[in-house]
Amino acid sequence: MRAAMYYKNSDVRVVDVPKPKIGSGEALLKVKACGICGSDVMEWYRVKRAPLVLGHEATGDIAEVGPGVKGFKVGDRVFVSHHVPCGVCHYCTKGKETSCDLLRTTNIDPGGFAEFARIPEINVQLGLYHLPEEMSYAEGTFIEPLGCVLRGLRQSHFHAGNCVVVLGSGIAGLLQIKAAIALGAGPVIATDVSEFRLGLAKKAGALAMDACVDVPDVIRKANHGRLADIVMLCTGAMSAIEQAMKSVDRGGTILFFATPAPGQAVPLPANEFWRDEVTVTSSYGAGPRDLREAIAMLRSRRVLVEDLITHRLPLAEAAKGFQLTAEAKDSLKVILEP
Repeated sequence: MRAAMYYKNSDVRVVDVPKPKIGSGEALLKVKACGICGSDVMEWYRVKRAPLVLGHEATGDIAEVGPGVKGFKVGDRVFVSHHVPCGVCHYCTKGKETSCDLLRTTNIDPGGFAEFARIPEINVQLGLYHLPEEMSYAEGTFIEPLGCVLRGLRQSHFHAGNCVVVLGSGIAGLLQIKAAIALGAGPVIATDVSEFRLGLAKKAGALAMDACVDVPDVIRKANHGRLADIVMLCTGAMSAIEQAMKSVDRGGTILFFATPAPGQAVPLPANEFWRDEVTVTSSYGAGPRDLREAIAMLRSRRVLVEDLITHRLPLAEAAKGFQLTAEAKDSLKVILEP
């Protein structure tokens, strides 16, 4: 079968690899669509493990099922979660599923950027979901990223009526905007340096502005003189992090949804945050609850994602897809369709 082998952002090769064989309790996925995630093009994160087949936003059809598989049959349309938590460990029982050791070691084989992928038994049991008939394969690739966004909102102690500021209006930031508005946030304010992305942020319902303006001043004018209840950092740029520190209200939360590169220190105004009871937190990945909520929101059309898909490419053009995602110019969600 064909698969896109990643070496670095500028070197992605479509190669022939063995078609996975499944065993007891496992299933074989015929991949129909798989989105390229921003994390797929973070070279500091990926290159050290290259060469490898990436792809973790996969939807498709069940092509084979092994002995003992229950609840799924050949031909079923599905979304598969590449990482699954055990549900019973110290972290899972505290609601911190994305810190689970099992979640950090599970995956599909070889990855979603291939014609077929083996779904291990543990993923079949804990991370395989029927794709609603109302949802296209392409829309289904947003289940995982939207699940991550919903987890981030919960980590931020979000409530309806909160003023939410999204710094960085790439695909993650736009999903944050759409989800926050769907859940009753207001006002929602977004920044970016790209006119293209700012246009989409405005279309999604946010007050969108260039990241170089006086952001705290704009927030106060839009939010009855107060700063933001929640500031979502959807970029690891140090300038945005500094902006976040100045944009959060007393008792508010700054969420690191994106981070700087490893080793880059982030100075915090600890004394001010102590006095104002500002929370600084982070969010990584999505758990089962987050994925179920994402499926429900996409199915009900509370969050619309078709306008975020800028490119749908065959597997043969995987290198182009990675280039588009890495350059992040007039592209948002790039989907490979093997």
